[in-house]
Amino acid sequence: MVNRPDRDTVMQYLAQVSDPEVPVLSILDLGIVREVEVDESGAVHIGITPTYSGCPAMDAIRTGIRMELLSRGITKLEITEILSPAWTTDWMSEEGKAKLKAYGIAPPQYRSREVPGEEVVPCPLCGSAHTELLSRFGSTSCKALYRCLDCREPFDYFKCH
Repeated sequence: MVNRPDRDTVMQYLAQVSDPEVPVLSILDLGIVREVEVDESGAVHIGITPTYSGCPAMDAIRTGIRMELLSRGITKLEITEILSPAWTTDWMSEEGKAKLKAYGIAPPQYRSREVPGEEVVPCPLCGSAHTELLSRFGSTSCKALYRCLDCREPFDYFKCH
């Protein structure tokens, strides 16, 4: 039972909460945890930013946070959504991008401030740059659907924004 957790401990607990749409990523890998504060009474305040406005995973993420912290004895908890600034793939950890690739999803290729010409998305399965866009929307709104023209496998690409 935790009486008054410190911020570092809460961050360790949050690292155990997976993104429901890409379970290989923690919410820390994804970069959606914007604020973590523990007040004098021991209440934990967490601010999260959705990857997209209206992201259907946010309810599941809030529930995941609540369940993880409750399992650790933290009962005083407030979770708020922070909409500004808007989430960007720049907030993803490098470890998270590596996890995406290992999972078969091409990670973001650019920083949000860069404006690529023709975007080249290497296949996360064989590494080929010989790929084509099939649909700007993949299995979720934060991904696009591509196909490798060498190994012929379809794959999701986590879009930059």
